Amino acid sequence: MADLPTSAAPPAPDLIIYVDGASRGNPGPAGGGAVLKDAAGKTTQEIVLPLGKTTNNVAEYSALIAALEQAQIRKAKRIKVFSDSLLMVNQVTGIYRVRHPRILPLWDKIQSLLRPFEWEIVHIPRKANQEADRLANMAAARSEAGEKPSTPVPA
Repeated sequence: MADLPTSAAPPAPDLIIYVDGASRGNPGPAGGGAVLKDAAGKTTQEIVLPLGKTTNNVAEYSALIAALEQAQIRKAKRIKVFSDSLLMVNQVTGIYRVRHPRILPLWDKIQSLLRPFEWEIVHIPRKANQEADRLANMAAARSEAGEKPSTPVPA
């Protein structure tokens, strides 16, 4: 009897990323948050990104951009991203088209940042994204307190 071909599981990611955005008022004081973990699941970096006044969608996209830039700095090869924004996940994967003029340049930047990676982005329930949610809310609070929009800052 001949051996049947088996499908190999895809290689494990060397970087696991959780992202979230928050906006108080939508638009309102907003921020992005991201958690980067190594292949063993150990947190290696937290990103808190105050964004000033903007929408939740812009905050979600901004958090992903900041995380992907860090993944490039770390020279990751394979990444797996988790987000509780079904809209963003479906737009990044091409299931939905991006039509909003404020989101389109962010989507373009994400597509460019994703090129060097083997990547996957997965929608997860909000409850499974609590770490990134905490960081996004911390960033939104910093925006509300008047902190200027910035590049990723320590938590």
